[in-house]
Amino acid sequence: MRHRTLALVGLILLIPPLLFAAGAGKVESTGPLTDPAASDALKKALEPAGYRVLLDDGSEWCKIWLRAGVPASGKSDVEGALFPQLAESTLIGVIFFTKPATDYRGQEVQPGLYTLRYELLPNDGNHLGVADNRDFALLVRAADDPDPAATFDFKQLVALSRKATATNHPGPLNLVQPASDTAPAVSNDGQEHWVFASKLKMATGEPLLIGIVVKGKAAQ
Repeated sequence: MRHRTLALVGLILLIPPLLFAAGAGKVESTGPLTDPAASDALKKALEPAGYRVLLDDGSEWCKIWLRAGVPASGKSDVEGALFPQLAESTLIGVIFFTKPATDYRGQEVQPGLYTLRYELLPNDGNHLGVADNRDFALLVRAADDPDPAATFDFKQLVALSRKATATNHPGPLNLVQPASDTAPAVSNDGQEHWVFASKLKMATGEPLLIGIVVKGKAAQ
């Protein structure tokens, strides 16, 4: 009986780590961007190493390369924004979806390479409840966005992003403040949002901790 009890205790002690591992993703380092869909200028604007984002089942969901020396907006406060340091339409990186994905609206996004450009949800009352904050990265097909230094007004960027979804709406990915300063990392926030956390290397020299919801959509 004593041996059976000890075995049962040992089994119970093993359960929490197994449950924890089941909900954890993984980030691995990868080499420079070589995708032919990206222009030479875009490749040169990125950090030399990227990240493979793996989900809890071990499958690769996407790859991400962040921009090196991201220009700063010069602002410290913008109403409803988490990242006022970023100017609207600024390129923050690129993402490659390994398999069919969806944006934060739930729209289908085909596998391939997309630039990530920072944009704010309009503060006009028409988007209340979409997200807790106004910060998003709009997806643009890399082939449509060869100049990393280009800037766009809101309508121009939305028009470019619509090509990524082939719908009347742009393709947004929600940007959030990570729950932990551990980066790079990927985690599930408990609402089926997989958040890739990393630190943008700003041109000012100060890193900016940022989270990108790479998988998951807004609550209906």
